[in-house]
Formats: sequence, structure tokens, C-alpha cells
Amino acid sequence: MSLSRKGHASHSRRCLIGLPFSQVDIDSSRIALAFYCLGTLDILNSIEDQSSELDRETWREWLWEQHISGVYGTGFRPSPYVTPEDYKGEPSEYDLPHLVMTYTALLCLAILRDDFSQLDRPGILRFLGACQREDGSFSALPNGGESDLRMLYCAFAISDFLDDWSGIDVDAAIAYIQRCYSYEGGYGQTPSGEALGGTSYCAIASLQLAPDTPSSPRAGRLSGAQRLRTIRWLVQNQTAEGGFCGRTCKLADACYCFWCGAALSILGAGDLVDKRALADFLEKCQFKYGGLSKAPGERPDPYHTYLSLAILAILPSDHGDDESWKLPRLNALWNATEETAAWAREHIPAKARAS
Repeated sequence: MSLSRKGHASHSRRCLIGLPFSQVDIDSSRIALAFYCLGTLDILNSIEDQSSELDRETWREWLWEQHISGVYGTGFRPSPYVTPEDYKGEPSEYDLPHLVMTYTALLCLAILRDDFSQLDRPGILRFLGACQREDGSFSALPNGGESDLRMLYCAFAISDFLDDWSGIDVDAAIAYIQRCYSYEGGYGQTPSGEALGGTSYCAIASLQLAPDTPSSPRAGRLSGAQRLRTIRWLVQNQTAEGGFCGRTCKLADACYCFWCGAALSILGAGDLVDKRALADFLEKCQFKYGGLSKAPGERPDPYHTYLSLAILAILPSDHGDDESWKLPRLNALWNATEETAAWAREHIPAKARAS
């Protein structure tokens, strides 16, 4: 069976135009949903096929409307769902920038090849600092919200986008990551938590992203027996069906194919993945009208569609002359195609504006 590129692109396009009924409950995370859709189109080289220049300009404008400033600094809110369209005042305490949405908004704008001339870089650095907690972790919002390794990864990725780590305490954050390490070899969401595939990716990518510091040189963070134990745990999560589970003794799920597979790639152990079995599992997750689901027979959604294609772009399998499976290389640390990552490197940092 071929990879249904046109079907998956059409599915993402439909979700960009309007949320399907099954997805309206995540309106409060609309920018993240937009990233999964745009990211899918980017991987499939279908942005221009599935949108007009007017569409892309409209999407860019909408994203910048979510770029808000306040006492905590500047970032992107999830969507305008708590703010009337004609409201012109200061953001309320319920309408604040969000770490995950700021990370995904920056990637969306890079996919759409925005010039980032509107980006308040000093404000974002203040926002990152406001989200860091005393224990080194980060909360989703400057005044609270979820606080775990997912938020820390977003803060690290944003700092790397900006090429400026001055907004956060890197050493405290790295110490927090290390406290999340589990005896199994993976990383929990928080210290003493059960090892999870998603948060293990966040930990491993963050340790690789962070710059060298006097007390934590990069070379010593993912090495030795701990690294080997992590690789073993991740490899063992590939099930007999070919997909990956995110927790020990659980069922395979398409999203964990990315979280575990990308983590192995970062660790230099991607060759330990049975890539053909992985592709065969994801092939069975394809929906006949487009999109991929978490498991065969389930309903598709933008999240699992994007992550399924993302891991196929990181760990491609050999399908001979079938061109449908050939995807552009994905940057496993930033979670973006190499072309989009290159655009972000050129336009997001402050030095890009200075030049």
C-alpha cells in the first residue's frame, strides 16, 4: 500500500479551514492544532498545493493577532476564545501567553515563511523567565498551569529559536530534567513519575538543545550507562505490531512512534528501530478518506497524522520505487523540516533583525 499523501494533505487542509465536530473541544489549543495541520502539509510539500497566498497571509495575520504582551512579557495565546473580537483593552488574567502555543506559533510562522518583523524578542525572554519555577521546571502560563517536562522542552526550544538563553536558568532546568529520570530508563513528566515516551523525548531533546554551561557540559548529559539504559527502554517499547507504546506493557500508539523513535534518533540509535515494521504499523493507521489515527481502525486526527508522518521523515524505511513514502528530512530536535528549521534560524534570532 502507498502512503496516501493527497488524502492526508486534504485532511489537514479541512481541519485548518474549520474544526471537525470531533475536535471542537480543543479550541483552547487552536494554535497547536494549526501546527499539526501546517506541519503535515510542510512534510508532504503541499503548502502551496493546498492553500493560496491569500490563505497563507490570512493564517499569518491570525497568528499575529494571538501575539500578546502584558506584565509577564510577550508570547502567543492559544486562541481568542476567551476574548470578544472587538475587545481593545489589556489582556485579562485568563488571556495570557502560553508556552506550548508560543513554541507552536513560531513554528507555524516559519512554515508560512513569515519574516518575524513583528516578534517582540525581549518580551518573549521575559515571558520565559516568568514561567520558570523555583525548582527549575516551567509552567504553561506565567501565573500557573501544567508544569512538567513538556513545558520545559518548549522553553528550551524557544530559547534555541531565539539563539538567546538569557531568559532562563539553564542549570536549574537541567537539574530538574535529571530528577525526572526513572529507574526504567525513561523520564517521567515530573520527578518520581512513571517513564513516558513523550516526556522522554522532551528530556532527551532538551538536554541536547541546551548550551554548555560550566556545571553541565553537553557532552556529559547523555552518556554512559544511563544513556544505554534509556536506549534499551525505548527500543523495548517497539511492540510486535511494529508501533511503539509510550509506557511499559501498553498498546502501540502512532504518536509514540514519534516520541520514542525521534528520541532514539537524537541518541544516535535510530538504526535499532525496525523501520519497516514501524512503517507497516503506520500504514494500517491510515484512514481511507485521509488522515492517520492512533491505532488501526480508530478515527484520524491532526495530532496523530502529523506525528506519524514526522517519524517517517526521521526514520524512513525502504519502499523501493514507491515515491509516496519519500519525505523531506525532519529536524528531530526542533520538530520541523530542515527547510523550515533553516528559515527559523535565519529570521527568528535578534541578530537576524540586526543584519
